[in-house]
Amino acid sequence: MSGPLRTVGRACGAGTLLVLLPGAYMTADDYAVQFFPAVERRGLRLDLAAIDLGLDAVSAGDALPAVLEQILRPARQTHRQVWLGGISLGGLLALGLTADHPGAVDGLCLIAPYPGSRLTTNAIARSGGLDAWQPTAEELNDPEFRAYRWLKAPPAALPAFVGYGSEDRFATGMQAIAERFPPAARCAVPGNHDWPAWCNLWEHFLDSGLIPA
Repeated sequence: MSGPLRTVGRACGAGTLLVLLPGAYMTADDYAVQFFPAVERRGLRLDLAAIDLGLDAVSAGDALPAVLEQILRPARQTHRQVWLGGISLGGLLALGLTADHPGAVDGLCLIAPYPGSRLTTNAIARSGGLDAWQPTAEELNDPEFRAYRWLKAPPAALPAFVGYGSEDRFATGMQAIAERFPPAARCAVPGNHDWPAWCNLWEHFLDSGLIPA
């Protein structure tokens, strides 16, 4: 991936930075319009960085290394805590980065996380579910399978929020992801795979008390 990532940020000198990865066909500006105002209304001490990632870069495997090198690692020098989040595909990408780079982030905010392709989820289902599934070496070449290997036993000390709309077309898979985390981390609200549901979930996350003051 050539060149710097485009980001849209909100900085107030907070100790915590939340980096937001986009869903498919979503831009950083969408986050600025839909999510940033709720933080302002609450007067929360939270820095935000929404990132643009092209689907070509995601497919090529270039996007997440760029996020790590350009955003997350430098943020370690400026913030006490660095969280990672995303909507839909962005949620799956956040899981994948966390799986591949243990300790890179201090918490996760997954909103309607895309469960991955049917090739991935069907292979795990045929094995008898995630607990029974043992990934092959070939499967572990795929970042989706590596994310699910991580989901077999997420670090107990990692704070997380996993929310989704109960009428979302991917709700079954999202619920399966949420159930890998403690009950307090899970949040289901009425709604579909759209901004009204995602904004509702964002409000729940901001009110959860997970973000350190």
